Amino acid sequence: MNESQSIELKSDWRDDYLRQLCGFANTNGGIMYVGLGDNGNPVELKNVKKLLEDIPNKIKNHLNIMASVETENVKGINVIKVSINPSDVPISYNGKFYVRVGSTTQELSGTELAKFILKKQNLSFDSLLQEAGIGEIDEETLKLFKGLAKNRINISEDDTNEKILENLELFKNGKLTNAGVLLFGKNPQKYIISAGARVGRFKTPTTILDTVDVSGNLFTQLEGLTAAIKKHLNVKFEIKGIKRTDIWDYPLEAIREAAINALIHRDYLDTADIQIKIYDDKIWFWNAGKLPEGLTVEMLKGEHGSKPHNKLLAMVFYYAGLIEKWGSGTKRMVELCKEQGLPEPEFKEEFGGLSVYFYKDIYIEENLRKIGLNERQIKAVMYVKERSKINNKDYQELAGVSKKTASRDFEGLVNLGVFEKVGMTGKGTYYVLKGSQRGQRGHNGLIKGSKDEPSIQ
Repeated sequence: MNESQSIELKSDWRDDYLRQLCGFANTNGGIMYVGLGDNGNPVELKNVKKLLEDIPNKIKNHLNIMASVETENVKGINVIKVSINPSDVPISYNGKFYVRVGSTTQELSGTELAKFILKKQNLSFDSLLQEAGIGEIDEETLKLFKGLAKNRINISEDDTNEKILENLELFKNGKLTNAGVLLFGKNPQKYIISAGARVGRFKTPTTILDTVDVSGNLFTQLEGLTAAIKKHLNVKFEIKGIKRTDIWDYPLEAIREAAINALIHRDYLDTADIQIKIYDDKIWFWNAGKLPEGLTVEMLKGEHGSKPHNKLLAMVFYYAGLIEKWGSGTKRMVELCKEQGLPEPEFKEEFGGLSVYFYKDIYIEENLRKIGLNERQIKAVMYVKERSKINNKDYQELAGVSKKTASRDFEGLVNLGVFEKVGMTGKGTYYVLKGSQRGQRGHNGLIKGSKDEPSIQ
């Protein structure tokens, strides 16, 4: 028998082992064997009868829980088996809270302790009351919400602000909840200092060209974030028939969806701002909000259920028509990027939160591997990106292959829609990235003109 998240082995009893039992109660329960050494072999106890009386009393007095304490025969020797069930409420020992992590017992403090207590009490941060009254509401934002939400909820012209917010569970006993402050407050940062965001334009990871700090309530922040990102993007227009369509570097609807997700799903107990970094070839979104249990980053690209960290925030954004269905936003981001001929967004759990990467260039190495290119073909794509074109002789020298292999690799690149062939046969034949000869962006059709937003690229 070995120690694990649910097993502890002790050769004798000491009162400070109540710490481990507290950790069992606060996690998934567990068993402590008193009278077993670290190697799992029994050690004869001299005071079994007294321990059978003392241990349950100490657990009751110090942890305020009941435990099963009994003897078990191991290799002919009686040991004491202490079984602890998981608790529905937070359990403390000497004023401190512990949980099991692997085979260790660790003390909770700060933000992690706050999250633990909320989870145990089946509460969410956005439902907690703040020391803010109805006077903290921004009237214009609430008016905006009423206009946006009229098709999804019934709001009467006679309803007072108090009644509307009470019906949305944002106002109780004369005080706003955290969600009420975040959604409709004049100055949410007065009460929740972490409720802000930053947008930066980066030339390199260390060269910052522009920074915008975005604050205010979440409706205000959404517009501020969108505007701060758009000013660093380029836009061209595409004409099909008589219809003109603006084509931005990235689908604006996907960018807006990523901003909404960062605002409503972030962990507001964490002090880190939402961070958005715009590079020449990508945009990186990060927020301190980990995925709920049972959901992985791979699931985000398909149909998946939703367990929002902040149900009240998500509910209000749904009523306002800013999200269509909980759990569908990330899938929609993927679809929008693919429709524009861009790589799929990349989702990662990193730096204690969740990242979303949007890539401008479809011809990045990771994406090329995903569609089945070998390393030689990827080298050819990188070559063409730098020099505009490649012929059979160039490829033979670059990849160290025969003319026949080069031709076969080129055929694969053309079939996959990466290269197109210019010229029919002979020495004048060469290959370019698909669409580059016609000014095509991705695979979206003929570009007839362009209009650039103010940019510091």
